[in-house]
Amino acid sequence: MAPMIGSAVARFVDTIRFAPPSTNLPSESPLVMPTQSLRSAPHARPVSSSGLWFRRIPLVAFTLITTLAAALLLLGAFSADRLTPLEAIGLSIFASLFAWTAFSFASATAGFVVMWREGRKMRVPSSSAGLPVLTDRSAVLMPVYNEAPGPVFARLEAMLESLQAVRANSHFDIFILSDTREPAIAVAERIAYDRLRARFGERASLYYRRRDENTDRKAGNIADWVRRFGGAYAHMVVLDADSLMTGETLVRLAGAMEASPNVGLIQTVPMIVNGRTLFARLEQFASRLYGPLFARGLEWWSGAESSYWGHNAILRVRAFAEQAGLPHLSGPRPFGGSIMSHDFVEAALMRRAGWEVRLAPELGGSYEESPPTLIDQIVRDRRWCQGNLQHIGVVGAQGLHPLSRFHLLRGFSAYLTAPLWMSLLTIGLLLASFPSLRGAVDGASGLPRAALWSVFFLSLAFLILPKLMAWIIVVRQGRERGFGGARKALAGIALETLISSLIAPVVLFAQTGAVLQILSGRDSGWSAQRRDAADLSVGDALRTHRVEMAFGLGLIVLSLAFEPAAFFWVAVPALALISAFLMSSWTARDAGSTTLFATPENVSPPRLLIRALELAATPTLPAVNSIVRPTPRPRWVGKALAQQQATG
Repeated sequence: MAPMIGSAVARFVDTIRFAPPSTNLPSESPLVMPTQSLRSAPHARPVSSSGLWFRRIPLVAFTLITTLAAALLLLGAFSADRLTPLEAIGLSIFASLFAWTAFSFASATAGFVVMWREGRKMRVPSSSAGLPVLTDRSAVLMPVYNEAPGPVFARLEAMLESLQAVRANSHFDIFILSDTREPAIAVAERIAYDRLRARFGERASLYYRRRDENTDRKAGNIADWVRRFGGAYAHMVVLDADSLMTGETLVRLAGAMEASPNVGLIQTVPMIVNGRTLFARLEQFASRLYGPLFARGLEWWSGAESSYWGHNAILRVRAFAEQAGLPHLSGPRPFGGSIMSHDFVEAALMRRAGWEVRLAPELGGSYEESPPTLIDQIVRDRRWCQGNLQHIGVVGAQGLHPLSRFHLLRGFSAYLTAPLWMSLLTIGLLLASFPSLRGAVDGASGLPRAALWSVFFLSLAFLILPKLMAWIIVVRQGRERGFGGARKALAGIALETLISSLIAPVVLFAQTGAVLQILSGRDSGWSAQRRDAADLSVGDALRTHRVEMAFGLGLIVLSLAFEPAAFFWVAVPALALISAFLMSSWTARDAGSTTLFATPENVSPPRLLIRALELAATPTLPAVNSIVRPTPRPRWVGKALAQQQATG
């Protein structure tokens, strides 16, 4: 029997491979989507000011003043005897890095003030307030590329059920836009799609399309849909393969677009869920606890010039078609060709034409997942690094709003800071090891050393205080139970800060390597994101992180060989790099039932989340289990289900 099943699946694979990739599609409603120019701006619909400069100027002023103060303190320490060329280089690098840290702190502080003023009131729209009545049709787009179809279609099924629960399924059409190249996965997608369509029948409009060629990756996938079907829809909700949104949230987003004709895009703030490994749970905890504070700060100063993260957002289809057709950048890859990190650029082009780009941090019911291991995060980061560095060729485009340029600048600067940090570490090691390269740091007075410690503690405060601010807001709003209680949340912050401090040098080292690879002309390609963690042995982790380990050992040897006192400058990052393989292997383990990094979605998981996980854990068809593998259900789901059954 097994050989017969295997033969049937193989024949079906060949059938799919040569069959037309589109199936059961609606009548086409073409929409023109012209390629935009970066050298000339559109004349229609001029950009209107959002009137938030009175908020932005204080943030910039705070950043400049604190950066200048820190730089002067460091300059005083360096020039106690004389300022050497190497010290001048180190000072300029430090100032640029400190400025980004200061701005991030100022933005978080703005979010803290806004949320503090709200007191115990939260701006999340209550379901009891009633949902808006929709008149327009919207499309929900799920682009997939070599993804495990089981979890993807489980999330779609849960979303369809949620839309039915709020009686809104007639206003949303669901499109699975496949760019899958693997024939076996394409088989599984078709099976899962047919099963889902058979279940819902006439109650849902569900479509599946697989492209012949995956031109321009996800951006090209979305653009292809817009040009073929976009004319029939007022709005489109763009998802990722790991996205999940409630029906209520979808309705509120569509209602907000209908009520705001000048808005072209509304971006939700997805909450990370379903973390199974310790690393994923750590990311989930940090995002859930600190994320709202930073998001509210971003919303406060960005206003109508916010950004787009490429998923879990709603866009006005005609505005997107008219203004967001992406050009190819000149030159060879990795800097030239199709724009990989398309979202920032699409938002900037829409805002250039006068469409408002908004952030909705108060709107819940929007979820995503994070990489399961440190290695997976580094792999994803490599692709993001190349995409963001491409924005160097976009930031100077004609007609962009100044804040759109700032978002682009901030995006690629986040990766350029990695080699700057590594350079600063190297300069510090050289200054500590060779007296001829530095001025007299230990002068007659204690001012130089005091200045160095002042700068150090100021930098540390800018990094840690936002976390404590987030904890204070959680307690003030009475949400501490969702994090296991106030004390457990505070303990989680302490442990997360410690682990993050050990992981940060590893990430910075990897990002530095990525920048150097890109500068040398190496293209990252386009690979599917791994969603589920496999066992990561210490040996496998050591082979993966052997370069980091060698670099860390080199720092230790050099510091001890030239100047033992320099060891204290490189000790933490060097030891973090040496132990990277242990940290990577340890955090890749199943988190089990630990409650230290609890989040509200673990303590009291939403029904939609539980339903999606239940469906993902159910085998689709026994004959193709080797293709559509069930996803293991996290332990906390069973506990939550038992509690729900006990309470009725």
